[in-house]
Amino acid sequence: MKRHPAHLKGKEIGLYFAKKNKQKRLDEMKNPKPLGTILLSESKREQISKLIEANKDSPAMYIDDLQFKHKFSNIVTGKIDEKLEFAATIKGDPHLDALYYEQFLESKRDLKYGLMMKKRMKLPAFEMRDEIINLIENNQICVISGETGCGKTTQVAQFILDDYLTKQKGSTCRIVCTQPRRISAISIAMRVAEERAEKLGNSVGYQIRLEKELPRVKGSITFCTTGVILKQMESDPSLDGVSHLILDEIHERDIMSDFIISLMKTVITKRKDLKLILMSATLNSDKFSKYYDNCPKLEIPGFTYHVEEYYLEDAIKHTGFEFSLPLNKFREKQNPKFHFMKRNYDKRHAEYMRQFGPYLRKLRYDKRYTLDVIQQLENPNCEELSYDLIVDLIIYICHKMKEAGAILVFLTGYSEISQLHNLLQFHRNFNVQDYLILPLHSQMPTVDQRQIFEPPPPGIKRKIILSTNIAETSITIDDVVYVIDCGKHKMKKYCPETNNQTLLSEWVTLANAKQRKGRAGRVKPGICYHLYHRGREQFLDSYPLPEILRTRLEDVILMIKLLQLGPAMEFLQTLLDKPSEKTVEVSIELLKRMNALDEEENLTPLGFHLARLPVHPQIGKMLLLGSIFSCLDPILSIAASLDYKDAFQLPLGKTEAAELKKDQLANDCKSDHILSHIALTRFEECVTQFQAKSFCWEYFLSYYTLVLQQNMKKQFMLYLRDMNFVTDTDPKARDVNRNSDNVSLVKAIICAALYPNVIINKMKNLRNLLYTPDHKRVQLHKKSILVTEGVYESPFLVYYLRLKSTSDFIHDATMVHPLPLIFFGDQYAQHIDNGVTSISVNRCLKFKCSKLQ
Repeated sequence: MKRHPAHLKGKEIGLYFAKKNKQKRLDEMKNPKPLGTILLSESKREQISKLIEANKDSPAMYIDDLQFKHKFSNIVTGKIDEKLEFAATIKGDPHLDALYYEQFLESKRDLKYGLMMKKRMKLPAFEMRDEIINLIENNQICVISGETGCGKTTQVAQFILDDYLTKQKGSTCRIVCTQPRRISAISIAMRVAEERAEKLGNSVGYQIRLEKELPRVKGSITFCTTGVILKQMESDPSLDGVSHLILDEIHERDIMSDFIISLMKTVITKRKDLKLILMSATLNSDKFSKYYDNCPKLEIPGFTYHVEEYYLEDAIKHTGFEFSLPLNKFREKQNPKFHFMKRNYDKRHAEYMRQFGPYLRKLRYDKRYTLDVIQQLENPNCEELSYDLIVDLIIYICHKMKEAGAILVFLTGYSEISQLHNLLQFHRNFNVQDYLILPLHSQMPTVDQRQIFEPPPPGIKRKIILSTNIAETSITIDDVVYVIDCGKHKMKKYCPETNNQTLLSEWVTLANAKQRKGRAGRVKPGICYHLYHRGREQFLDSYPLPEILRTRLEDVILMIKLLQLGPAMEFLQTLLDKPSEKTVEVSIELLKRMNALDEEENLTPLGFHLARLPVHPQIGKMLLLGSIFSCLDPILSIAASLDYKDAFQLPLGKTEAAELKKDQLANDCKSDHILSHIALTRFEECVTQFQAKSFCWEYFLSYYTLVLQQNMKKQFMLYLRDMNFVTDTDPKARDVNRNSDNVSLVKAIICAALYPNVIINKMKNLRNLLYTPDHKRVQLHKKSILVTEGVYESPFLVYYLRLKSTSDFIHDATMVHPLPLIFFGDQYAQHIDNGVTSISVNRCLKFKCSKLQ
């Protein structure tokens, strides 16, 4: 490398080379070097020419479909206001009113109904039944808030239905209650049906994407996911026949809940007889009331026992724990690293004391804690996740706390759970045989449900559950009495400036901390340790950042277009929280590059089809191309894996064995995506359930994930049939799988769908160095089978998920050759340099080629 100018010193030298490297990258982007040579044989060129000539006058497959042309024309030219003009008022049926009333009286005489009613009457919500009914009856919109356990989710819908049935107006009552998660919709429906002493499918039912057990049309309650109700609104935006729409758990601020909250502002102006009930935790219910012009709200008191809260200062006091100083490992100050570490520590310490010095000085003045404790809090390392402190705290609870009950430890991810588990296994002061340690994480094998939800077996002193924030709201473990909150969680965010997603550990919010604390007070008084000091608590945000502000928006924009809500930017500005204009622009640009939107931001025929598929547009494009090119079964498997989750698991202590089995199953396919198809195909070939479970055990796969993926494939086939892309709903049908054994074609389809998500291997000194087309360095995640690949047959990979955590990671990849990139790419340009012809794709993927015609 050329030397820097002699007059530069210290930091200036680094800035000089950084500037030169940046300029070099910009020059390469403007005039990229050829990455290979593309030569087609004469016979291949003739074959392609004949295909183009033969098909140039053929109409596209959708042109002759009159039904499609009609739907597409209405979407492109229509507006939602025009459809809402035809909203119908619900009409009663006296015959059904009388029938439903008699059935209701009959059920109330059921012994089981009486027993369940006694349990219901103990809930705080039941004490406010009359207030809730009056609030809903006298207002079109209202907000009902209440903490976990108050009974709002299971009771409010029943109060409404019972009131209508008693007044013999049951035929005019049809309640739809949305839930953010599929498992919640099913479990709540089952619970409510049980409370009404009836089976699912009578007055109570549910509907999620892959499954449904619908109730009768009138006089009923349907629990469904938010996505299901939005899907219904594509053809029925006014929700004809629905008398009450309950949007539950809206405080979670998932993207679909925020979307429908804004959409309903338009709908209720036309459907005056539709009641809208927003249900939220108490922490931010005022925001929802204000959004709906200060609509009335009602708060239901919680139903949890008192939980004693302790903080980091208390944990240090109880355990006598000491945080290490980074300088302690240097015995001699002459060590060259000592002074660098000291400068770094001094800088961190100064910043830390500027923020928390006043709080720590107050602690000294109040003399609530000893000087030893305060000195530990003055070490900025006390804000790092300390496994040793958590182990000491678990040991303290197990040895000193007399109250029986499980310990729930909140950690940030798989790696943290694994490390803490290992420390507990081999700690000299912890007899692991006396305790049941259960990891709880989406990537880990599903443990026996009884172990998590039932008391520990005889001879076991306590359950210790090591969990991510999945136990914060999604899963409730009743016998938890002690909670250890590490104070942090991993949050996925999107940065439009870098067009990158991040998954980084950050401080929890006050809302998260409150939820975690509440896990300890379900059955008796509990204790919660927050592993941050009270000074840090003063700086915590009140609520998590809404999902709409930390995610990409392609599928949301397609939904806006399908529901005829006008320009995307305009509608998104009406949401509770408005996403940045840059995020919207980046998402629109990708949809244009995918040919889902035209230059005027209208839906294209491809965009119309993608909007109707309940998956990310790139996965939807993969499904459509798989059906067109008749290689559908492998594409269905890949789509199910990408849309739901990877079936491969990482059992604690068996990571290496799991990776070996994964490589063995892959059989050198050079694709994480095709590996998911291989795994699912082998699973589907098992004749008995025993064989299937044995196969999953051998290859460290989740049996239940593969069953769900299998069902998703069938569901995708139903969608494709409804859209006239296939005539058979069998994923294995010969007619849609004539080319499924052509691996090159399958990889080309993957490439076409995932483009422009491309990375390039620029091997240097026998090392694989991976870069994005704009010259940003990335790494393959350790879960990818390509991470151990020695020599790449092709330098190009396409991927679906890129996340920045400890590094900028590509989580899944397929090795592809240049031709698919050229055939399915965009932003083409022809170059002639010194008589050499080349073609560039995506402005920066350049290939030498024979002379272009």
